[in-house]
Amino acid sequence: MAIKATVHKASLQIADMDRGYYAEHALTLARHPSETDERMMVRLLAFALYAEEYLTFAQAMSNDDEPDLWCKDLTGAIQTWIVVGLPDERLIRKACGRSRLVVLITYGRSADIWWSENRDKMQRQSNLTVLKLATETTQRLAAWAQRNMVLQCNIQEDSIMLTSGAGLLEVEPVVLHGRFREPG
Repeated sequence: MAIKATVHKASLQIADMDRGYYAEHALTLARHPSETDERMMVRLLAFALYAEEYLTFAQAMSNDDEPDLWCKDLTGAIQTWIVVGLPDERLIRKACGRSRLVVLITYGRSADIWWSENRDKMQRQSNLTVLKLATETTQRLAAWAQRNMVLQCNIQEDSIMLTSGAGLLEVEPVVLHGRFREPG
């Protein structure tokens, strides 16, 4: 019998002064049995950083042709494609051909090695942004994972502050390629 995904609910308030985006999202995250709390929480952070009306979680864990998150316009064209982790560079190249903007958020102890092996191929993509999160940040974020979460994300001048009942966390992504975010 297959193990089913674990459902996590998150109430996420976003105050993004840089883009003028202010909203509260009631999110449902399906955590695949092979997914860690750390990865799930990085997906949630990715949502907070790039939130917009049509941004949704996709089926990346069970479908290689989908990202972790994406935003499609009303015609179905992919505007934003967001991947979390250390993917095969062919997937990223393919995504860059299908989407206006591709964002890759790397994390973990192997991120620097992965980047050094893939840097040259990634830097050829003009519509790609590659961010790296510190291991200490993602591990602290993973400790916040609960079945029901309430989080606030404040972004101002590219400074990211997350708060929850578990405390306060300042997130400082390192831009490896591209621009952190486009203005609103």
